[in-house]
Amino acid sequence: MARIIDSINGIRGRTIRPGDPDYEAARQIFNGMIDRHPALIVRVAGGDDVARTIEYAREHDLPLSIRGGGHNVAGNALVEGGVVIDHSDLRTVTVDPASRTADASPGARWYDFDQATQAHGLAVTGGLVSDTGVAGFTLGGGIGWLVRRHGLACDNLIEADVVTADGRRLTASAVEDADLLWALRGGGGNFGVVTRFRFQVHPVERVTGGLLVYPRNQAVELLRLWREFVADAPPDLTTLVLLGTASDAQKIVAIAFCHAGDPAAAERDLAPLRAFSRPLIEQVAVMPYAVFQLALDKARQARGAPRWNTRAYWKADFMKALTDEAIEALVEAGNRMEPGLSQVHLHHLGGAMRSEPPGGSAFPIRGAGFVYNLVAEWLDPAGDGVHAEWARSAFERLRPYSRGGAYVNFLGDDGEARVRAAYGGNYERLAALKRRYDSENVFRLNQNIRPA
Repeated sequence: MARIIDSINGIRGRTIRPGDPDYEAARQIFNGMIDRHPALIVRVAGGDDVARTIEYAREHDLPLSIRGGGHNVAGNALVEGGVVIDHSDLRTVTVDPASRTADASPGARWYDFDQATQAHGLAVTGGLVSDTGVAGFTLGGGIGWLVRRHGLACDNLIEADVVTADGRRLTASAVEDADLLWALRGGGGNFGVVTRFRFQVHPVERVTGGLLVYPRNQAVELLRLWREFVADAPPDLTTLVLLGTASDAQKIVAIAFCHAGDPAAAERDLAPLRAFSRPLIEQVAVMPYAVFQLALDKARQARGAPRWNTRAYWKADFMKALTDEAIEALVEAGNRMEPGLSQVHLHHLGGAMRSEPPGGSAFPIRGAGFVYNLVAEWLDPAGDGVHAEWARSAFERLRPYSRGGAYVNFLGDDGEARVRAAYGGNYERLAALKRRYDSENVFRLNQNIRPA
């Protein structure tokens, strides 16, 4: 159990310590495998609380972690025996329809963001699950249903308020601390604590969304068709293939999709895919984008996955091309998977994601055609070994077809080499900026970039 530490003078928010009635609930995050006991959880009320908490942690030589939505699989939101800056009470989102911008507080979830922006018919690329935090998702890049139409979430970040390791309050934008904005666009939580995110948002109202589900024995044939289909897919269309287990324990392969264009164009664009064969399940509808953003939440519930505390272990990488051999390896991974909550996800990329935003970004992997994620999830702690081993062994079998990079938001405890791979040619510039903004590596409980 973490040691008891003193209160922090001047904090307007709440402090939670071991033994407090709400301590156990406060230290729960998405990944139930993470069982850490912070010495102090500070539910900050704003930037001043953040600065005071950073100062306190440094004065007492305590490790510091930052919690936004708490949804990251690596569990970096919690620190054993240290201090957590917890933004859970800060979930406000404000929208300026005239300038098409939206400001998000650091504890906002994508549900909060989508509800606020959709009231004005606006949106930006958000998490596939509504519980995902805006902060971590954006700082790690942000691949979602609008990625081919409007780019990564981080591409649409145009301004951010940041508290640095030495307590400075900075605003990163194209005209002020532009290097910092560049680093925040995909560089993770390495450079400071973001207390406000400003996004450029786009007109998005109704989308054509859906799910086509087939028996697993059609997976190879379907993936080959899908490979040809996405090669000419318009930027309005984003698709995701998944291999998993249905609620009735049947092994399935499915294609989920979101078309952000005109419904008539969507019907035409989707026709070749829908002509594949008669699916087990076909759910296609025109709906508000905010409604579609809840679809995977409902799918998880239908499969018996709880909102929180699922045990999770992920392995992921990018693919430049989807060869026949890669398809067979992905299907084999699905076939070797334990029945239950685990899935293989394969996202089609490209479109607007290929272009750097004005001013550039730390996110380097623009040309990859696909990213896959071996999503091992289960409920019983007794299954920790077998499920994690499935993900590791499948990842090794997929190495020959992988790009060798990494997507920060899918990384677990993968080590420094994988972090370097995630940033590729941008790593040295990021390390130099780390030295400028956090020379002592105070913000190290993340996919860490060490100061150069």
